Amino acid sequence: MKNLLHPKKLVALLFLAINTSFFAQTNVFDDIISSSANHTYLTAALVQENLDAALQDPNANLTVFAPDDNAFLNLANALNTDINGLLALPNLSDILLYHVLGSNAPSSALTNGQIVTPLNPANTIKLTVTTTAMVYANQAMVNAADLTASNGVVHSTNAVLLPNETVVDVAIDNGFNNLATAVIKAELLPVLTDPLGTYTVFAPTDQAFVDLATALNTDVNGLLALPNLADILTYHVIGSDVASSTVSNGLIKQPVSSSNTLKFTVNGDVFVNQAKITSFDVVADNGRVHIIDAVVLPSQTVVDVAINNGFTSLVAAVIESKLTPALSNPTQQFTVFAPTNQAFDDLALALGTDINGVLANPLLADILLYHAVSGAVYSTDLTSGPVPTLQGDNISVDLSMGVMINNSNVVTADVPADNGVVHIIDEVLLPSVLSVSDEETINVALYPNPTSEFVTVNHNMNDLNTIKVLSANGSLVDNYSVFSKNVTINLDQYNSGLYYFVFEANNKRVVKTLNIIK
Repeated sequence: MKNLLHPKKLVALLFLAINTSFFAQTNVFDDIISSSANHTYLTAALVQENLDAALQDPNANLTVFAPDDNAFLNLANALNTDINGLLALPNLSDILLYHVLGSNAPSSALTNGQIVTPLNPANTIKLTVTTTAMVYANQAMVNAADLTASNGVVHSTNAVLLPNETVVDVAIDNGFNNLATAVIKAELLPVLTDPLGTYTVFAPTDQAFVDLATALNTDVNGLLALPNLADILTYHVIGSDVASSTVSNGLIKQPVSSSNTLKFTVNGDVFVNQAKITSFDVVADNGRVHIIDAVVLPSQTVVDVAINNGFTSLVAAVIESKLTPALSNPTQQFTVFAPTNQAFDDLALALGTDINGVLANPLLADILLYHAVSGAVYSTDLTSGPVPTLQGDNISVDLSMGVMINNSNVVTADVPADNGVVHIIDEVLLPSVLSVSDEETINVALYPNPTSEFVTVNHNMNDLNTIKVLSANGSLVDNYSVFSKNVTINLDQYNSGLYYFVFEANNKRVVKTLNIIK
């Protein structure tokens, strides 16, 4: 027996099929967006740019990041305009197409660090999926996901995306793979891709990450697993535009991470903390990037101890002598005997000058390095006797009555730093080859310092025949015969590190420190 439908039932099914087909055809992007009370400005923008028709195409298979009304208002406010001003933007169509992907991408298909190309290929969109399952497209947080249309999916966002070349794009486009990976791992893409922010980023090279990993006895994956990775990366970011032309010796800037400051040294080359800036002013739409050869760490170094404890004269001397890069190196350990401000005033009085006269002393760097010892030596580790300094001469430790270093008293011991320890003393130490009467008569200069390829030596020491070069541990590296008072030395055979150039003539000895960075 044939199973025939009653004519009325057949009509009803046909009506249902027609209505179902109509619903499927009309439940497209444009319907979802235009029917939303929170997306009226996006609807107006799409209509004005004649893009609403494209979103009605039932054969499309797209993903739309849909900024809500607050997103448009926030952008208008940031640009000092209103909604009408945004709708009048000449590149509005390009901005809107930057929100559309040419494939269906539900939130379940998105991964942290994924980079996708929108219909406007002027730039890519960088996706962040946080450990708490929050989803970001560039700086915009998805506040409603997976609004399904018949021709794709809509993700509502709390910000408008702009196809700007951000500091993140600079890092990606210039092959800073380790930095880009670290930024993704630390979930910092939303901050650094904000087109309305202004940032200065100090970008370590891939080799810089490898060097740090080696110093910490790990590999790059070990660095990426550090629990404070985000703090380390934000320590490389200043929340303003710092052009190279505005950097001066001793400049101190506060990074986005507030755990410490960044200290600049200008001495031919430019350093931020211990890292040399190898390329300047790579400009992005939301700031600029300076490329550096080392990862800077927000460590509390011996320099920070001096700054934070009010040793203004010592800090000024360290800045003037260009020793900040060496003493702020977080991967090396130092012991510093830090003279008080009064100790510097006492030295100035003995020299018949003031603190500015002390800072102008051509042997200032040698004097300061005479206060520094390699390694972290706490008071409990001290024993009476000679101790070699970074300057090359020994200081004398006397524990018979308290703790004395040469003729100075340790008034406060064991102020810890992440890269060593500081002991506060009440007198400025002078190397044995110097005295108040003759220290001004010797003039030896090494420049540039720090350096990488060569160093020029100027001196006024009569009968100087040989310059000795010692490594940081005091081992003899080389001897140079001297035939004039101006000598240029090629440094191709040297590795990075601190070296001591020893000048001896007429019973006088001067040791100059050279920081070689490659």
